[in-house]
Amino acid sequence: MKTLDLAAQAQAHQRKSPLADRLGALLDRWMTSAALYRWSVANPLTRWMTRRRVRQVFDLMAGFVYSQVLLACVRLRILEAVAEQPRSLEELAQWTRLPAAGLQRLLQSALALGLLNLRSQGRYGLGPLGAPVAGHPGIRAMIEHHAVLYQDMQDPVAMLQGPGQPGAMAEYWPYTLEGQEHSAQAAQAAQAQAEKYARYSDLMSASQPFVVDEILASYRFDDHQCVLDVGGGQGTFLSRLGLHATHLQLKLFDLPQVAALAQANFARQGLDARARAHPGSFLKDPLPQGADLVTLIRVAHDHPDADVHTLLAAIYEALPPGGTLLLSEPMAQEPGETPQGDAYFHFYLLAMGAGRLRTPRELMAMMAQAGFAHLEIVPNPMPLQTQIVIGRKCKGLPLVSGNNVNNN
Repeated sequence: MKTLDLAAQAQAHQRKSPLADRLGALLDRWMTSAALYRWSVANPLTRWMTRRRVRQVFDLMAGFVYSQVLLACVRLRILEAVAEQPRSLEELAQWTRLPAAGLQRLLQSALALGLLNLRSQGRYGLGPLGAPVAGHPGIRAMIEHHAVLYQDMQDPVAMLQGPGQPGAMAEYWPYTLEGQEHSAQAAQAAQAQAEKYARYSDLMSASQPFVVDEILASYRFDDHQCVLDVGGGQGTFLSRLGLHATHLQLKLFDLPQVAALAQANFARQGLDARARAHPGSFLKDPLPQGADLVTLIRVAHDHPDADVHTLLAAIYEALPPGGTLLLSEPMAQEPGETPQGDAYFHFYLLAMGAGRLRTPRELMAMMAQAGFAHLEIVPNPMPLQTQIVIGRKCKGLPLVSGNNVNNN
């Protein structure tokens, strides 16, 4: 373990050598040269690399079309159909109720993207990229949900101008409107608001298993007695955790409409004897006490810095000495690391209108400011879906470690 000195590390990342800058400028001029392009295409030794770069640029340009092909396959349930058995064009035309000529364009596009592949007798089966989509309802729910994101991203430059009227994404996530003037108008239509909470909770619940699996594979809960999940939605994480660690008492804290859904879910899972959902807003209300572990799953990145500071302070206050905070969500890569989902999440959170993507060290700095110490990054199998950091409420200098806390 080593002392956490975020300011010094940030300065080290930001320092640039003047020589490196000059070499970078020279490389930029060289890579944008038309003469170099003609030479590299003509040269058999470099042609492959130039073709690869051209293909990558083309894929960037065509990415929206690719995503729409995927969306169409999900909406028409084509991947689920061919997962049952390979099907011909005519069979899929009957399945989708689309004309064969139009459907064939979609199927050929899906073949090119690896969503489908060809089987015997000209039938279509699942491709390597179509299989996980067909096998996981959560992936399909997120793909369908992205139609809302596409509406807001019709003019990405306008999005960057700054906060304005909430778009379709912000309306989809009703808690992001909490405390804003237009939320009072939404409250006048109680049924419509209840439907919004149920809709976003359903989506979070459907996509939560990927994150839950990462946490359960990476962190040991043996030493804890009671877990409080803040912003826990319908209780998908706590329900899975309750079955995984049967000794744990479970508490959930979320907005009243969502907490009611969670309590009903606990009852269906047979967990209501040791799981309770507490209603409230972490921006206004104190958190329930009694838990020695607080989990914050895909919550911080949905909120601006001021709200995250408020939340972390409330968690620190609710925990006993020696208590632990586990924070898990998609995170930005540190400078010098290969980006994973950064480009996606930066704009996704911008469309939501409130949060932002933070690096693990940014989050640990905020945790340290709230008083947490012994800060650790917990390695996990699939960091694209989520990364995990933990901190403890104890005296002493905040520390950071990259050690895996799961010794399985």
